[in-house]
Amino acid sequence: MKAVRSHVRGGPESLIYEYAPNPEIRLGDALVRVYAAGITSTEFTWNSTWISSEGKDRRPIVPSFEVSGVVEKVAPDVSDLRVGDAVYGLLNFWRDGAAAEYVAARAADMAPKPKSLDHIHAAAVPLSGLTAWQGLFDHAGLATGERVLIQGAAGGVGTWAVQFAHWRGAYVIGTASQRNAAFLHELGADEVVNYIAVRFEDVVRDVDAVLDTVGGDTLERSWGVVRKGGVLVTVAGDVTEEKAAKYGVRGASILVQPNRAQLTQIAQLIDAGTVRPIVEDVYPLARAREAYERGLLGHNRGKLVLQIQ
Repeated sequence: MKAVRSHVRGGPESLIYEYAPNPEIRLGDALVRVYAAGITSTEFTWNSTWISSEGKDRRPIVPSFEVSGVVEKVAPDVSDLRVGDAVYGLLNFWRDGAAAEYVAARAADMAPKPKSLDHIHAAAVPLSGLTAWQGLFDHAGLATGERVLIQGAAGGVGTWAVQFAHWRGAYVIGTASQRNAAFLHELGADEVVNYIAVRFEDVVRDVDAVLDTVGGDTLERSWGVVRKGGVLVTVAGDVTEEKAAKYGVRGASILVQPNRAQLTQIAQLIDAGTVRPIVEDVYPLARAREAYERGLLGHNRGKLVLQIQ
């Protein structure tokens, strides 16, 4: 098969478009013919990209952990997927990804692809959609009528968070550049704070929850805008009990997990027209290095996707 692989530990510059062996499936696996793969620009900084769950070096590696495709084969113990099923999902971070013509995926992590989406848009859902869902609902417990601040609202995770929070009936405040203000209002944001023109802490007070996708100084400044007893969830930094206690709030630093049931529910919302994926641009597999390099520049609206088939 054709694949994009890295033989040396590095960044996008290490990627090579080449022939690679077809993946072998294990018990519990499905072999998926990949039609599209979503990328996350920070993948090359994750230890799981380079080693197995047993701690063994697994180079050469294949990146990209969001997949949309069609089931080509299933292991003997898999009964809930069939050959020919159109599926999408978030792959195990400790195994090879989907920047290839085929990927071996855990069958339990694959969900039926949203019927209303093509593979390119379906591949933009799993990591960002699940991150937003788990951050808002599993960790922040966001409820109808609450006020939430979404840091980096126009990004891959942020666009989902805005839509999910709006669907839940929360009052949604997002930080973004001015060029994304109208776009975010269309997705359901009630307020958009232009972080370039103003400091968000000067205009935002006493929110019930913050979902931070930015980290760094933005994360540190976010503590002070949460009401006592509220919650701050970040996907881009570390949260300590001491810092949370200082401000009288709950804090959580999260890593997204594959979840078929949640992907199935997200697909239902997509097919109902309630939420939609945002794709910034599409690259052929042979130009994966260029796509990852663009991702590292930041300020993309939604996701970058590789088209394989």
